Parts: sequence; structure tokens; C-alpha cells
Amino acid sequence: MWNLSVHYLWWILALLLIAGEILLPGYFMLWIGLAAAAMGALLWLVPSLGLLAQAVLFALLAFAVCLAYARLLRPKLERREPGHERLNRRGEQMIGQRYQLIEPIVNGRGKALVGDGQWLVSGPDLPLGSTVEVVAVEGTTLKVRAAA
Repeated sequence: MWNLSVHYLWWILALLLIAGEILLPGYFMLWIGLAAAAMGALLWLVPSLGLLAQAVLFALLAFAVCLAYARLLRPKLERREPGHERLNRRGEQMIGQRYQLIEPIVNGRGKALVGDGQWLVSGPDLPLGSTVEVVAVEGTTLKVRAAA
């Protein structure tokens, strides 16, 4: 009834693995699916390859393709542009910025005007209206020093 060549079975396995990648994304099954597709192409060219040789070649291909992804492609996909390492950490983006005090720093605590909002600051005692520079962030408090 079913008279499929072995290379078709490898291609069917490749399609199933790639479809599995669509359902459970993570890139792992995609690359093993590509190895299975390559095995199907290899068996189409060399149909007399034995079952053990197929298994060993598939394991080697799957390992090689996954290794190539991990070493060559993945680092390029994860490359970030400079300055984006603090993208969602607003406080850390303020390090090095200068702001004006809207509440004097007394006993190490005060407030600075940041944009249209107020941020708690800590640092040396300074009078109202002083310009401060952010040197660090601790939670929602900016650590500041007097701007030179």
C-alpha cells in the first residue's frame, strides 16, 4: 500500500520537526529538522546508504547544524546596539546626567526635578536649586554629588 522511499521519510520527519518548532519555538527543533531534510537529500542522491550509516550521519549533521547555529548565527542575532543595555532601566539611564534640586538635601535626603517629575536623591547636604550629577542608582533613589 505505502511504498515510500526512505528519503521521503526523512523529509516528513523534517517537516514534523519544523512544524513542532512553530508550536514550541526555541530554534532547537528547527535545526534538527534541517538536518533531517539534509539527510533526505543525501539519501535521494545515495539511496543505498544503510540504516546505521543514516543514523550516524543524522546525529553528526544534527550536532553540526546546532553547533553552527550556536557559534555563528546566534551571536549575530543577539547583537545589541551600544546604549541599549539599559533600555528598560530608567534610573540607570540617568547616571551622568545633571539635575536641579527642588528640595534641599538635608541629612543626606532631598528631591531633584527630572523632566516633569520628582526623584528622591541622596548625597551630601546641598541647598535648594543646586545642580547635582547622578553617580549611581539604588532602587528609586538617585545617588548624587554636587556638579562641578
